[in-house]
Amino acid sequence: MIPEYDYSQIERKWQKIWEETGLYRADLSDTEKKLYCLVMFLYPSGDRLHIGHWYNYAPTDTWARFKRMQGYNVFEPMGYDAFGLPAENYAIKHGVHPAVSTNQNIENIRQQLKAMGAMYDWNCEIDTSKPEYYKWTQWLFLQLYKSGLAYRKKAAVNWCPSCQTVLANEQVIDGACERCEEQVIQKDLEQWFFKITDYAEKLLEGHDRIEWPEKTIAMQKNWIGKSIGALISFQVKDADDSIDVFTTRPDTLFGVTYMVLAPEHPLVDKLTTADYRPGVQDYIVQTRKTKEIDRLSTEREKTGVFTGSYCINPVNGEEIPIWIADYVLATYGTGAVMAVPAHDQRDFEFCRKYNLPIRQVIRKIVGNHNESLEAAYTDAGFMMNSGVFDGLSSEDFKSRIVEWLKERKCGHEKINYKLRDWLISRQRYWGAPIPILFCDKCGEVAVREEDLPVLLPENVDFTGRGVSPISTAMDFVHTVCPQCGGAARREVDTMDTFVCSSWYFLRYVNPELQDRPLDRKRVNDWLPVDQYVGGAEHAVMHLLYARFVTKVLHDLGHIDFDEPFKKLIHQGIITNAGAKMSKSRGNVVNPDKFIEQLGSDTFRMYMMFMGSYEDGGDWSDDGITGIHRFLKRAWRLVWQVHQERPAGAESGKFARVRYQLHYAIKHATESLERFHFNTAISRIMELVNEIYLYIQEIDTASQNVRLYREVIPTLVQLLAPFCPHMAEELWQVLAQEHSIFDEKWPAFNEKMLELNRINLGVQINGKIRSQIEVAAEASDDEIIQVALAQEKVRSYTDGKQIIKSIVVPKKLVVFAVK
Repeated sequence: MIPEYDYSQIERKWQKIWEETGLYRADLSDTEKKLYCLVMFLYPSGDRLHIGHWYNYAPTDTWARFKRMQGYNVFEPMGYDAFGLPAENYAIKHGVHPAVSTNQNIENIRQQLKAMGAMYDWNCEIDTSKPEYYKWTQWLFLQLYKSGLAYRKKAAVNWCPSCQTVLANEQVIDGACERCEEQVIQKDLEQWFFKITDYAEKLLEGHDRIEWPEKTIAMQKNWIGKSIGALISFQVKDADDSIDVFTTRPDTLFGVTYMVLAPEHPLVDKLTTADYRPGVQDYIVQTRKTKEIDRLSTEREKTGVFTGSYCINPVNGEEIPIWIADYVLATYGTGAVMAVPAHDQRDFEFCRKYNLPIRQVIRKIVGNHNESLEAAYTDAGFMMNSGVFDGLSSEDFKSRIVEWLKERKCGHEKINYKLRDWLISRQRYWGAPIPILFCDKCGEVAVREEDLPVLLPENVDFTGRGVSPISTAMDFVHTVCPQCGGAARREVDTMDTFVCSSWYFLRYVNPELQDRPLDRKRVNDWLPVDQYVGGAEHAVMHLLYARFVTKVLHDLGHIDFDEPFKKLIHQGIITNAGAKMSKSRGNVVNPDKFIEQLGSDTFRMYMMFMGSYEDGGDWSDDGITGIHRFLKRAWRLVWQVHQERPAGAESGKFARVRYQLHYAIKHATESLERFHFNTAISRIMELVNEIYLYIQEIDTASQNVRLYREVIPTLVQLLAPFCPHMAEELWQVLAQEHSIFDEKWPAFNEKMLELNRINLGVQINGKIRSQIEVAAEASDDEIIQVALAQEKVRSYTDGKQIIKSIVVPKKLVVFAVK
């Protein structure tokens, strides 16, 4: 009698065995065939894993199990990106300390991850909120600080009024806070920055050496925004000051009719004359109320005010009025723009509004160049109204004018980047304290490395308003200067959590180290990460920051590689009834419910079957029950063959089984390599169907012995990465001594796929009239054509109308004629 598939008992049993035997502890001393597989670690803001977590982790674990069976020494760790706003907001609302709620969440999530059946090495677990981890995050800060890559300055920053914290540009989505969706405003604060701009070119160069999705690389390139142009100096009239402008269009220099400064530009106050000061000051106040995203909008009407001052165009000596306008940002380029209304649409619209002059200096290659402009002409052409340079092509003029400026020391070639320095300050509690203190005598002083970690104070006031909660802990704030021994105060800002995640992949291979952040030899042996998996939404945040920090540590001599992740793949999004899951829509899928009803193996396998992993899929309750039926069907099949133990020698129809076996091995292997889980599962399903057909057609005594000795064990091996608990149980049923994950992944035999032929009956009007032989992979159209070409079949079809033709796979060709 075949026992029932008791998934609940089976899954508990094997999770216990795996943990007790330490099956998944990686031997980090063995690097001969090492493979570091990593998913982006999770943020424990809630106490349960949601379906998005499962979709990230379970399929990646399937790939890792597959690689283990291919003989790789797979290292698959897990940890928690545990600092951040949600835990602190929870503390404010419910009066529970962030450390308490975070630890509770992690404990719950850890049990869920084990229930998933993932082969994580729990000996290498990390938690970024623990002092033994953030001590080294602070060490990382000090390395950048000592190298001139961490600095503090006053800057207009994105401020979330609700979260009461500064946000990086990447955390502002359509003008709103990415976490609470409150509208973001601008505010001046002293902030800490990492100088990622120094690494702009290296970040671009590294793209050629990593296997990442093209779209992700394109997003990073666009974010970095490399532009090649010129830096040109405009002398301020009757003053010693000059205004530097970066432009990619030096060929339009003769067409400059006004200068525009950002309202935040440091020269604005000095250049504003008394007559124009009230208007300029009012405009600056209004600008501060405008979100940066709106200031950059191409659809928004442009506004500005005249300062009363002028500067001199270096090529023709013309006096140019200096305006300020909010569409110019102090943080991009030099914070100044030379306005060429005839050849820039934004400037053109501004000029029309304020009745400023428009001078065309590039004429069209064809057409009448004397016609009045109805819009800016932005294409290439020939120079006009440009003195001795008239008639030159605009492309030739670009290089000529830069040389001319360089000779006169008022300009030179310049490469500019849109990328801005990484703002890491957060006016919050639940984060890694910044290891800096301030002394009245010594100024800004770095905490000594031997004094790390700077521990978070435990007794703070969580008001959720105003200053950082840390500033309420006087015992923390007041300290002693390590240089002079005098009174000092600590920095009360904490670091952006992206700093914690910018290096965590280095710590996994040596989390037990207490005297240094990493074991250089082990890190160099195991990294870069071989396969990284996570969401595409991190393209210009975590993924960019991790690359930056890795390159810094490489340049400082701490590691031998400068890219963190060799290969990257993004998982798609799971929808429900065609819509994104959300509580408001009432379509959120609760993994725990289905795991209780159908088991972890069913849940993880269905997520891989519902669609392409990189595209995602649409959830279906019917779909997951269908997968559960398939697993029960495979369970019964293995048990049946095991109990009957066929010992015959039938070879005719067994050839079909043998072909389907090797076909499944070949295509499942190829699909798994590419994370195409759904197609791999389909091939395994076809194999199960073929075996069932065989045992139904051939009596047990005649069934080929290789069905029991080879086919069924191989089927279980193919199933193993997808449903690890059930596969382990079936492997034990087959009297195998070791874990199935210590077995070698099956290899296909090309010869078994070359000569495979199948026989099909030809049925005409309900009666079998003939048989044909075709290639097993022949299409339906090919099969029909072969049947119709057969002389015996033609005797029934010639001169008659074929009403219907159907191919029943591997059985019949059916014709209806009249």
